[in-house]
Amino acid sequence: MKPRILDLFCGAGGAGMGYHLAGFEVVGVDINPQPRYPFEFHQGDALVYLREHGHEFDAIHSSPPCQAHSSLTALTSTKTHCDMIPATRWELTRTGKAWVIENVPGAPLVSPVQVCGTAFGLKVARHRMFESNVALTGTGACSHKGKELYTVLTKSCRVIGDMRGPSSHQTGKAAMGVDWMTQMELGEAIPPAYTEFLGLQLRAALMLSRAA
Repeated sequence: MKPRILDLFCGAGGAGMGYHLAGFEVVGVDINPQPRYPFEFHQGDALVYLREHGHEFDAIHSSPPCQAHSSLTALTSTKTHCDMIPATRWELTRTGKAWVIENVPGAPLVSPVQVCGTAFGLKVARHRMFESNVALTGTGACSHKGKELYTVLTKSCRVIGDMRGPSSHQTGKAAMGVDWMTQMELGEAIPPAYTEFLGLQLRAALMLSRAA
């Protein structure tokens, strides 16, 4: 049987698709409706669902809202955003299950590993950090200097460091390795390649734990 993973704060399913490709049965939860989420989906409070159903899963992935830690939010918004990482970590630890927390660089994660899209040949860097109670390996040093990469955030050309490229819905989907999301959903998602890479490691750790 496939191991089951709970995908909290799931959005449109970028992380969930990666875990699916790594061999997991995926169930997503989000406070907002996600009509394009490609797997079993439950609308509701992610941490409430975790408390009630976390014991039913082999592993748990969570992507708490990143706005409190995003440099882009700091440039474009004056709103104060709640940091949900401490509460999420607390609830995940209570389950006794294998877990992963994903967020942006600068988020208060503990000993996270970094993943970059260029490690998988994607035309997007989109650095993301992953904290886990399982030993995971990131993608190491980045190699995107001088390459044309897409930000997939807006329809206009953006420049962030050495990352430059005319962005559109179609180029964004190709850059991310995603074919089912809207432009807005792409802006919030991570490429499935990230969690496929980490999910294979997570699945191997679960198998070793069962064999012990």
